[in-house]
Amino acid sequence: MIKYSLRCAEGHGFESWFQSGAAFDGLLARKLVSCPHCGTSAVEKALMAPAVGTGSAAPAPQPPASPPDEAVRRLQALRTEIEANSDYVGDRFAAEARAMYLGETPDRPIYGEAQPAEARALLDEGVPVLPLPFLPSRKAN
Repeated sequence: MIKYSLRCAEGHGFESWFQSGAAFDGLLARKLVSCPHCGTSAVEKALMAPAVGTGSAAPAPQPPASPPDEAVRRLQALRTEIEANSDYVGDRFAAEARAMYLGETPDRPIYGEAQPAEARALLDEGVPVLPLPFLPSRKAN
């Protein structure tokens, strides 16, 4: 595992763990690394300080085995809330969101999937959309 300091085109800094440097490069090339603050996939490695040993026999710190329980609980609660109170529109998300924004269909809470280019186009048009921090249940294995 390797931890990278990252920065998006909007200037937001964040860190993330990756299986390897090659895994990071592959995900970045496919635009699967995105900023947790604004959602853009225009991300690059930020300047990082190397981990320098102190000469002690203490083992190097290891990445956390799993996210903190509270964060997991809150994400699960968010997912439950969204799935219980929103309509899943699948890959029609961009068209549905745009139609509601233009007043062509009644407003209602929806969630689904959109390609990064579709999501950016919606944002450029002023359509208020946000990426979800999880895959819809219908897409999970």
